[in-house]
This record gives sequence, structure tokens and C-alpha cells, in this order.
Amino acid sequence: MRRGVLQASLAYVIWGLFPLYFRLLHGVVALEVLAHRVVWSLAFLVGVLTLRRQWAWLGPALRQPRVLGLFLASSALIGTNWYVYIWAVTQGRVVDASLGYFITPLVNVLTGWLVLKERLRPVQWAAVATAAAGVAWLTWAQGTPPWIALILAASFSTYGLLRKTATLGALEGLTLETLLLGPLALAGLGWALTQGQSAFPGATLDQQLLLMAAGPLTAVPLLLFAGGARRIPLSLLGMLQYIGPTIQLALGVWLFHEPFAGARAQGFVIIWVACALFSAELWWRSRQTPSPLPTPSPP
Repeated sequence: MRRGVLQASLAYVIWGLFPLYFRLLHGVVALEVLAHRVVWSLAFLVGVLTLRRQWAWLGPALRQPRVLGLFLASSALIGTNWYVYIWAVTQGRVVDASLGYFITPLVNVLTGWLVLKERLRPVQWAAVATAAAGVAWLTWAQGTPPWIALILAASFSTYGLLRKTATLGALEGLTLETLLLGPLALAGLGWALTQGQSAFPGATLDQQLLLMAAGPLTAVPLLLFAGGARRIPLSLLGMLQYIGPTIQLALGVWLFHEPFAGARAQGFVIIWVACALFSAELWWRSRQTPSPLPTPSPP
């Protein structure tokens, strides 16, 4: 169990530190960063699967229209999630992005109720209602909804719903998603290069290496998470999942000096209360009956 805690915690720490990585890519537009992330992730995953001789799944998956359709949808959702997150970090909106991952577990619960007709327990309803109150407070205080957080949470939650019904594991599923996104990413990079708008050729060696590092930085924490999730209870995993957004929030406030006071801080406190209710209920419920493990993906 100790190994599982270490693996899951390390995965969440890496995801929490992502703003540091994307801020180092200053001068590269978010869409190009996204394209590089897809291409180098695909290259890394192909290398891993080749070393493990783990390609038997691909042929059957490509011959099943339902599987392809599902992963086309999930690849579009994860692409959207990655782009909005990268854009938010590069635009100095790390605090807003962290909010998205604080409320994602609660959006997951609400999605299960809306789509899968799952019954919500009273404490879950209370957590969802409290989070909704926090979002409403932030909307009133700021004059606009926290759309970055809402897009991140909605895309991530819907992505998780699709992956929950998928027949492929975490490594194979991410590989198929990047395979489907790969042609678009390569076409975009090729067009930018021919138009003289690509930042890669004129970037420093450090930035070129950073862009190439997007592959392992995407895949490694996912593999760590998958290993940890198999070894620890859902209640513990549910509490560990707040490591990532907590680190992001700390970076946004203390390192990047983004505003965090007054009504904005109050809105976050309301949402933290919802997260505490959710985690406490999850922990108590897991003491009664075991629950299936979730299948999230990195930001």
C-alpha cells in the first residue's frame, strides 16, 4: 500500500507542478504547445509500447467503429482540456485553472447523476450544492462565470465518463487518443512551419528540449497514477487528488503573484468546504463497501 500511495502522490505532484513547465515555454503560443504535446506524447508512447511488445490491442480497436467513435470523442475532450489549461497557465490564470480541478470530483458526481442516473446520497447533494454556491458567489463577485474552471471540469468529467466505458487501459487509451489527434497536430505544426509562424526552429535548445519533454511529462504521471490506483483504496485516492490543484493554487498565488483575496478567496473557501464534505463522505462510504476506482487523466 505504501508503494501505491507514493506512486499516486508523485503523479499528483507532477501534475501540480505543470504550471512551472508551461511557464518556461514563454514565447510559444498555446496551440503550438498543444500540438507538440500530442506529437511527442505519441512518440514516447509508441516507444514504450514497442519496448513492451504491447501492440496486440491496436488492430481489434481500429476494427470496432464504436471504440473508434468513443475515442474520437475522448480525444477531442482531452485535447480541449489540455489546450484550455495550457492557455490559462500562459495567460497568468493558474488560480482559475486550479479551481477547475478542485471542483472536478464534484462535477463527476453530478455527471453520474445526470447521465448514468446514479443516485446521489444526501452528503453528496450537499457537497454539489455547496460547490454550486461557491461558483455562483464567484460569478457574482467577478461579474462573469469562472469559465476556465468550468470548461476544465466539464471536459475532464465528460472525458472520464467516456473512458469509464472504454475497453482499453490507461496506456493503450492515451496512445489511441494521441494517434487520433496526431495527424491534426502534425498538420498544424507543418502549416506553421511553412508559414514561418512556428516557434520551434528559432527557439533556444532549452526550449526545444522542453517541448520534446512534453511526451514523457504527459505519460509518466499517468502510468504512476495507474500503478498507485491499483494498490490503494478509493477513499485515500480521493483525498490525494487534491494535491495537484493545491500545488497549482500555491504556485499561482505565491510564485506568480496572481490576485487571491476578498470575494475571490471567499468563493474558494466555499468550494473547499464542498471538497471536504465530498472527501469525508467518500472516506466514510469506503469503510462500509469497496468502490470502483476512477480513471482520470493528467491536465
